[in-house]
Amino acid sequence: MFSQRIEGLRPSPIRSILNVIDRPGMISFAGGLPASGVLPEWSGTVPPAVLQYGPSEGEPELRAAVSAHLRGLGVDAPPERVMILSGSQQGIDLAAKLFVDPGTTVAVEYPTYLAALQVLRFSGARFVDIAAPAAGRARLAYVVPTFANPTGACATDAERSRLAESCMRTGTVLFEDDPYRDLVYDPCDRTPVAARMSGGSWIYQGSFSKTFAPGLRLGYLAASEDLFTHLVVVKQFTDLHSSRLSQHIVHEAITAPGWADRRERLADFYRTRRDSFDTALRYHFHDLATWDAPKGGLFFWLRLRRPVDTRTLLAAAIERGVAFMPGEEFSPGRPDLGTMRLNFSHADAEDAERGLETLAALVRGAA
Repeated sequence: MFSQRIEGLRPSPIRSILNVIDRPGMISFAGGLPASGVLPEWSGTVPPAVLQYGPSEGEPELRAAVSAHLRGLGVDAPPERVMILSGSQQGIDLAAKLFVDPGTTVAVEYPTYLAALQVLRFSGARFVDIAAPAAGRARLAYVVPTFANPTGACATDAERSRLAESCMRTGTVLFEDDPYRDLVYDPCDRTPVAARMSGGSWIYQGSFSKTFAPGLRLGYLAASEDLFTHLVVVKQFTDLHSSRLSQHIVHEAITAPGWADRRERLADFYRTRRDSFDTALRYHFHDLATWDAPKGGLFFWLRLRRPVDTRTLLAAAIERGVAFMPGEEFSPGRPDLGTMRLNFSHADAEDAERGLETLAALVRGAA
């Protein structure tokens, strides 16, 4: 009855977990949810034009604003090569439709963003480690070099330069996903890899979900000249265009005089949450796991000292009012047992303390 690509398809574990986080008393370390208290209020007016159909590439004013931002980062992204997306996950879907056939080799980090793995698997991708020699034969390289999801790692200047050089030398298309770059708490190199790709084929994408409002479902991408027109055509076949109302709201926000201050306050807020979460981890997990405090982003990546499959702990954790993401779900190949991704942005310090105490007890019981 169904297409061949539907075989093996299963629901997103993150989305399944998010269905339970609104239960009374539930403490969520699962999805990358912004803190509810920092979400904006909007009381603007709606021009009638934004309720009409619009261009597939997005609103010209918003594209121009994104272009100015990206050019400031060194990315060759004039307004005519900027596209507004219906959430940044759409960018991954467009790239998969453009490049990936069953059996196509795609280079990724091990581990990497779960939703990207799902989209690429659905198209039939065969994964190789971005650090392995076989990565040179990949058609597409998907990377999150700045505050990676799930590990929180930030690539060095040398690592970024090597990746750009490798993609250009082998003809591999670079797909750089960069949704967390503004959530920076400690110094590290955040220069986009795409800024080093002069003459190469690349896609660079970002999101408004982490710094503004995820419910608007808006992201953006820019691409090298040889790719952009093809991506626009694929989007036309996907959703015609992204919400013009969402674009209007976002444009008002990012061009307002206080936007830069908002981003700084947001980083300060999350830095405090990161630090208190790290303190609680050191108290409850010091003998159970190792980790590095992330220099930015939204996640801690824990490696348990004993290789417990954390997927087996999830149901018990939810019963006790705590949600988290088993690290095994982020593996492109054989699951790496004994890993956990914990979001620190959503729960306040008191809830984080109680939630980590509960998780630690579960891990001790399973070890």
